Amino acid sequence: MIIEMKYWKKLTADERLARVQQALKDNVDFSKDANLGYPASRLDEKVFTNESLFLREMPVLSTYIANPNHIGCHTFGTSEYAFKGTQAIEREVLNMMAVDLFKIEEGQFDGYISPGGTEANAQALWIYRNEFLKKLGAKLEDIAILASEDTHYSIPKAANLLMIDWIKVPVDPDTREVSPKAVKDAVKSSLQQGKKYFIVVANMGTTMFGSVDDPKVFTDILHEYQLPFRMHIDGAYGGFVYPFGDFENQINFTNPDISSITIDAHKMLQAPYGTGIFVCRKGLIENVLTSEAKYVEGMDLTLCGSRSGANAVAVWVILTTYGPHKWFEKISVIKMRTNWLCKQLDQLGVIYFREPEMNIVTIRSECVPESLAHKYNLVPQTHDETNQWYKIVLMDHVEIEHLKDFIQDMVTCKRLNPS
Repeated sequence: MIIEMKYWKKLTADERLARVQQALKDNVDFSKDANLGYPASRLDEKVFTNESLFLREMPVLSTYIANPNHIGCHTFGTSEYAFKGTQAIEREVLNMMAVDLFKIEEGQFDGYISPGGTEANAQALWIYRNEFLKKLGAKLEDIAILASEDTHYSIPKAANLLMIDWIKVPVDPDTREVSPKAVKDAVKSSLQQGKKYFIVVANMGTTMFGSVDDPKVFTDILHEYQLPFRMHIDGAYGGFVYPFGDFENQINFTNPDISSITIDAHKMLQAPYGTGIFVCRKGLIENVLTSEAKYVEGMDLTLCGSRSGANAVAVWVILTTYGPHKWFEKISVIKMRTNWLCKQLDQLGVIYFREPEMNIVTIRSECVPESLAHKYNLVPQTHDETNQWYKIVLMDHVEIEHLKDFIQDMVTCKRLNPS
């Protein structure tokens, strides 16, 4: 249930355009001003002209052409003065997400618009690894990442980059849940391997199944063993879906054990690719301060360094086009379509998994003829002969008509192959 929010509001097209145009005026204008010190400029006018009235009245496209660089973290200390206008829009987006959606107190978070969820997840693990190294005197071999086997591949990728181990916790093959016993066994095994510090990654919508982890299954065990840990929520897929239901979502900053959250805007929000969101509690992000970046005003606290300010504007425009209530309506419609698909699969006796508040339906591979999987571009769990699952993602373009065609083909195949 969506309640009134402080920062996330629906705006008219004129209000959105005026806000972005003012932000661009507040930025340095490379087409008019002599700015001699920046290794940056507007996009090449021979290729990307901004002379047409159409482009000037499109806030996101005009921002891409202005080409603001949002290097650094604009919730922490100072930032590059040349791009202060669009940096302010980025802070507005972060307030909508951190304060309104994920319930942190105002001014008690840091974050940035990242180039995607993979980097945002790596950012979190980097922060906590450094915190353990710098503040608790840990060694690399003392630190372990604790996450389920369904966790996104960005976690083992980050583990490899950061040179720390990922402890893979098995899930129930039917419910995709992580059990307390599985977590306890993983922790015991880790302790026997000499692990002393833990970075927990809990999922708010896994990529293959849309499954959602209960953070307490992890934290209860770690508290029981009195072990130092930080918890990160990977909501890259589910962050714009799972919280929008008729239930009280507990996976947010009201849980004191949750330190950071990742969301992707280029999935459900349909922002341009390369648009993620990272938010964490105050007092953490400085663990990855790159003090060598002295020429950057405010220095750099992000893994990527330079990044496009246009991505932040794109997220802001999308959020203020809908507002929270219209977004709730949109997600509700998508969930209704998901419910319809599940009802049809139940009638056919098809084995599938679906997290109740999510819009992913993952079907056992033996229930889907390979020809249909190819026809409808269903995504397999693995691209080889060991594949056990195919998933359907109910994105905005997937309508009941498409689902009816798929179900009719399933019925036809079942009639032709009754075994």
